[in-house]
Amino acid sequence: MTGRFIAFEGGEGCGKSTQAARLAERLGAVLTHEPGDTPLGAAVRSLLLHATSFDITPRAEALLMAADRAQHVVELVRPALETGRTVVTDRFSGSSIAYQGYGRQLSPSEVASLSAWATDDLWPDLVILLEVPPSVAVGRMGGHPDRLEAAGDAFHSRVHDGFLAQAIADPERWVVVDGTQPPDYVATAVWDIVTMRFPDLS
Repeated sequence: MTGRFIAFEGGEGCGKSTQAARLAERLGAVLTHEPGDTPLGAAVRSLLLHATSFDITPRAEALLMAADRAQHVVELVRPALETGRTVVTDRFSGSSIAYQGYGRQLSPSEVASLSAWATDDLWPDLVILLEVPPSVAVGRMGGHPDRLEAAGDAFHSRVHDGFLAQAIADPERWVVVDGTQPPDYVATAVWDIVTMRFPDLS
């Protein structure tokens, strides 16, 4: 039996980390995140988010994200799914397509192909996109932005549009939730979506 694989996606400040943790606790699921939830991933995350002494080109950034994801799937995601556990992840391939494809203006289809290769074609069964306009999200970010958070308004607008484009293109897999609502409202909406999609998890 293979477990269910659920991913939370969205831009900075959308609340997906909070909601992923709440859903995983309610389901008794494995909770994980990208980038950085393996030893290799932690090193990659440090480079991606905090490098200041050198530049990282968009293609190099996409490759580093793919390397993190490849390790993440082999070490954490697939082993849990293969034992029948549900896995809830805070970010997966949709983030690379949005951030590096749309945000960095690489080819979204090529970034998707790179993620498919890195994961041996593993995709979530359900993607929950917490939609928050960039103008609202900026007010939720802390005072010390990381490298991606500090990429500028135009970048984050493209990322936002990239997430919505993926949701529109794949409505069987993606569901959009209004992330501007209070956390309890969002958690209820997420739970309703998950139990409707997977009645066995209720």
